[in-house]
Amino acid sequence: MASQTINVGKDLRAERLQAAEAFRQRMTEAGTYVVRLLSSPGAGKTTLLQKTAEMLGRSHRVGILVGDVETERDAERLAPYAPSIQITTGGACHLELPLIERALPKLGSEAFDFLFVEDIGNLICPASHELGEHLRVIVLSTTEGDDKPGKYPKAFRTSQAVVLSKTDLLPYVPFSLEKAEADARLIRPDLTFFALSALRDEGITQWCDFLLHRRAAVIATANEPLQSM
Repeated sequence: MASQTINVGKDLRAERLQAAEAFRQRMTEAGTYVVRLLSSPGAGKTTLLQKTAEMLGRSHRVGILVGDVETERDAERLAPYAPSIQITTGGACHLELPLIERALPKLGSEAFDFLFVEDIGNLICPASHELGEHLRVIVLSTTEGDDKPGKYPKAFRTSQAVVLSKTDLLPYVPFSLEKAEADARLIRPDLTFFALSALRDEGITQWCDFLLHRRAAVIATANEPLQSM
């Protein structure tokens, strides 16, 4: 079958990046710091969000958007800890900004201090899509193997932090925290790392302190007065 190229006269990638930047700016102006979590299925994103919402929710307003192909299970699990909305894609392997913008009003009209977006479990497709987050975090569990950064470089290259999860299983699995970190730093040297066990509440305080500092820096910059020319 012959193929035909149709010139639509639009740079769709540029338009998506502009839309993401506009969303990020709106969130910044509202005082909302957007954190997006990427990982393979079962890496521990939802458990991490539960513990994070429990701790940050003591002093800050937290909202959560959860992406999955099907079911409402994660949102139902997180609902006791923070307002949570499930985004089901029906087959798509990643979230896109229009899905976020449609789901966000369902969390309510009140602005949040933190908005967490749990993307669909997948280290390939989500890495190529910008959702207007302030911080992109990879969750890598000790059960996956310490060679994942080299195998999925774009996910690590486009993130700013890595959570090495399920450290309580280190005595039982062949995973080296040092090797995983070294492999990731070959891709992006300035990554920030956290090794933690959400089930045991180990490392959660340090993780939440990091989020608080990152949010404070963004909000402080947004509130700086414009310099006169």
